[in-house]
Amino acid sequence: MTPHVYLLGTADTKSAELTYLRSVLAKNSIEALTVDVSTSETPCPADIPAQEVAAHHPDGEAAVFCGERGQAITAMSVALERFLPGRSDLAGVIGIGGSGGTAIVAPAMQALPIGLPKILISTVASGNIKPYVGESDIAMVYPVVDLQGLNRISRPILANAANAMAGMVRHPFVAAPETRPAIGITMFGVTTPCVTEAVRVLEPDFECLVFHATGSGGNSMERLVAQGVLRGVLDITTTEFCDFVAGGIFPCDASRLDVIAETKVPYVGSCGGLDMVNFGAVETVPKRYRDRVFVRHNPFITLMRTTVDECRAMGRLIGERLNRCDGPVRFFYPEGGFSQLDRPDQPFYDPAADMAFRDALLETLQQTADRRFISLPLAMNDPAFAQVMAGELIDLFKENDFHAPD
Repeated sequence: MTPHVYLLGTADTKSAELTYLRSVLAKNSIEALTVDVSTSETPCPADIPAQEVAAHHPDGEAAVFCGERGQAITAMSVALERFLPGRSDLAGVIGIGGSGGTAIVAPAMQALPIGLPKILISTVASGNIKPYVGESDIAMVYPVVDLQGLNRISRPILANAANAMAGMVRHPFVAAPETRPAIGITMFGVTTPCVTEAVRVLEPDFECLVFHATGSGGNSMERLVAQGVLRGVLDITTTEFCDFVAGGIFPCDASRLDVIAETKVPYVGSCGGLDMVNFGAVETVPKRYRDRVFVRHNPFITLMRTTVDECRAMGRLIGERLNRCDGPVRFFYPEGGFSQLDRPDQPFYDPAADMAFRDALLETLQQTADRRFISLPLAMNDPAFAQVMAGELIDLFKENDFHAPD
């Protein structure tokens, strides 16, 4: 079967752009199909009409062509998410759109396998793109001008995207065989020394995939656990819980650790970064927090020290989540501090807040032979702390006879 790049857009308003993308791909000897995701029933020029896509909605075409714009956009997105992954000739995807078109195509692109080429040209690409990218590897391109016809600005941008897609399709990544089981590790800049040492210990026997603990990082890691790609987790940096509790910009989801409970994969966690909440530039910090202790991490990120009450809330929250986990669980507490900033000579040093987390976690956690709390007289970034955690994960794999996927 001939592979195709699928070009997604509302053909009633983006026909010229879709046709132009296809022409650029054709010059690269790449075949493409235009897919109409319009929500009106007016026929539009496209290789795959909107009616064919809409028919994949659980309630049929009528759910999409309902006459109410917001409802129709949501329904077409559902239909496209069911239509696209089932295409056996799918070699890559380019989506285009304004806010409405992007809302239609982004969820379907997120549902595609990691590694399949995905480019989304969108007028919302210069704003908060987290809802559109999610935990996927979508590359977003800002078109500078609105996608309303071809002009001296839109043509080169569309051509660049099509040429990039052509390169990805013509030179696909071929993975080498991997016999080591893959594990997920969470990291922040302030826990990098700990993660680096843990990876050094683990990498002879494991493929270590490190995730930046910025909300999306934890989600991405757990998505790969659910898919069976990751066979265990070294959750060194649980800082996303801080932003969940205090309203920071990198929060975990309410479902954090649910996948660990469902899959029962070996889990070793710790307190990395639980001393800080993340905000944007200093002027974006909510007024209610203005009397707190801050560190300006860079011009775009401001860190705020967590309080006794916040640490106590996180201890209860993490304890409750871990109680749902019936697989092998170990949670390590570093008595010497939670990050590089939580040391005696650093601005976030606050033993009382750290102990509040510890006490709340111990009060909540239901310890068993498989679910244990371990306190060590070390700081988060002491090499020995990383070595003990990594060694414990190795032991859990041996004791529970976990192996790499077939």
